[in-house]
Amino acid sequence: MFPFSSSSKLNRLTRWSGTALVLGLVSGCSTSKQAPATSTAAIPQATKSVSDSKANEASPLVDRSAPEPLAPPPPPSAPPPAPTRTRPEEKVADAQKSARLAKESRGRAPGVALEAEEGAASIGAVSAPAKREAPAMAPPAEPSTQGNRFTEHAANAFTDTAADRFSTFAVDVDTASYTMARRYLNQNALPPHGAVRVEEFVNYFKYRYTPPERGAFTVHLEGAPSPFGGNRHFVRVGVQGKVVSRSQRKPAHLVFLVDTSGSMHQPDKLPLAKEAMKIAVKNLNENDTVALVTYAGSTREVLTPTPATDIERIYQAIDGLEAGGGTAMGSGMELAYKHAVKKASGSVVSRVVVLTDGDANIGPRVSADALLESIQGYVKEGVTLSTIGFGMGNYRDDLMEKLADKGNGNCFYIDSYKEAKKVFEQQLTGTLEVIAKDVKVQVEFDPKAVRRYRLVGYENRDIADRDFRDDKVDAGEIGAGHSVTALYEVEWSDPQAALGTVRIRAKTPTGTEASEQAFPLESRHMKASLDAASSDFRFALAVAATADVLRGGADAQRWNLATVQKLAEGATDGQSDRVEFTRLLTRARSLLPNAVANESR
Repeated sequence: MFPFSSSSKLNRLTRWSGTALVLGLVSGCSTSKQAPATSTAAIPQATKSVSDSKANEASPLVDRSAPEPLAPPPPPSAPPPAPTRTRPEEKVADAQKSARLAKESRGRAPGVALEAEEGAASIGAVSAPAKREAPAMAPPAEPSTQGNRFTEHAANAFTDTAADRFSTFAVDVDTASYTMARRYLNQNALPPHGAVRVEEFVNYFKYRYTPPERGAFTVHLEGAPSPFGGNRHFVRVGVQGKVVSRSQRKPAHLVFLVDTSGSMHQPDKLPLAKEAMKIAVKNLNENDTVALVTYAGSTREVLTPTPATDIERIYQAIDGLEAGGGTAMGSGMELAYKHAVKKASGSVVSRVVVLTDGDANIGPRVSADALLESIQGYVKEGVTLSTIGFGMGNYRDDLMEKLADKGNGNCFYIDSYKEAKKVFEQQLTGTLEVIAKDVKVQVEFDPKAVRRYRLVGYENRDIADRDFRDDKVDAGEIGAGHSVTALYEVEWSDPQAALGTVRIRAKTPTGTEASEQAFPLESRHMKASLDAASSDFRFALAVAATADVLRGGADAQRWNLATVQKLAEGATDGQSDRVEFTRLLTRARSLLPNAVANESR
């Protein structure tokens, strides 16, 4: 039995703009506590779908007179790969990897040669062929950041506890937003506001949460004074899922649905997607199976369900993929799910993995609503969905996130071979097994102890307070080993009083009714100073603060980024991804025109 749950993907999806559907686009929306889920009256004020070209034009954070761009920082060393079965063909693949990708990047499809040459962005932080596992791809003269689409959500405002003591949201373990923003910064450009989701920044990083000895979750609570003054504190709520070892998890059936349309021809798209799939296959168990479906102008079944041990056959199918033609995601999704549902059962994990730049017209006779509705039907049969994004210039972040939400899965963005290894070696194959679904978190603050509060992030995961115990309301899923972190900024009025209670509801993977647990948020969880707080707390706070500034959050605009930098640098604990973040923060400060003004305060 489980304790937690909630997120209203259904509520958010009902608010999409009809005009966008004419083009097969999906614009995002968020739920509001104050209005019923089906209400559309407040949508224009709450969210808006934007392309980054328009967002950067209007953004006051874009410095048109910025100094010469910084040289991309050297990438941190990749973490050691998880143990895998070593096969002779793997050694050959490793040795030929860079050469093969370089050759593919030189190939040009008719009609797209110039676009691929000028529009392809550099692959994340890989700036030189220093490692044999990281394909060497030269960056273009200018970053290809125009034309990407994001959904912008208004930041949560402070709430008076006396008027509303409850804060309710669904868990989120996506990380696409951080990786996308990292790529913008590595290209000396600020990410558009809509590209920045605070919770995905925070949850990109690992924290030392002790897993539960029994049950599905443990909850970790910690707070400390704000480094920005104002008589405020930050409170961290950390949820850690139980760990299921690779040998213990259920057999898995993965259906790779690969976009092979012409827009995927660039070297940071299909060639990188092919390498990512190979990493995933290499890390599957001997009882797992793989199928491969492609979509472009038409849908094609490239590989029928095949044992993961048949590496040669699977790799041959992957290597044969070529980009060209239009995009018909709807028909491809339908075929992939039909494959997946055949294997879905209580004893088998069945997941569709979409690899695309998101530049999808949905397809003939298929609307975005119909596509998402069909996904929900398959979810009820036990099939989950992961969306993996690639490339820049026409990336549909808005669509990718909605698909993953609706499909009870995760949304990732791949900007480098190193990130492909992290996602496909650790996060995807390592957390295939869902341990709880419809996971909702509700924090009840005591008005006697807390005057005001705001949840930093999770705007598009908001759930009406009344829906916390409504088990029909859709929410987020947690896979084995996943952790979820949320931060609140609070005005604590009585340092001796307990702040409130944290409650979590969730269903078992096959259950229909949720169970609930409650955890008191007491004064003993609050540290007297930031120095007394854990390094995990300090680093999570630095990441959340940076994201809030980058997205133009009203309450974050007077925050001192030099203070944030010092906070982050003092909490890296030698971890390479944290060190990389501090470098990105340095770059962000150089690009933000108001950073100097803020830091002089």
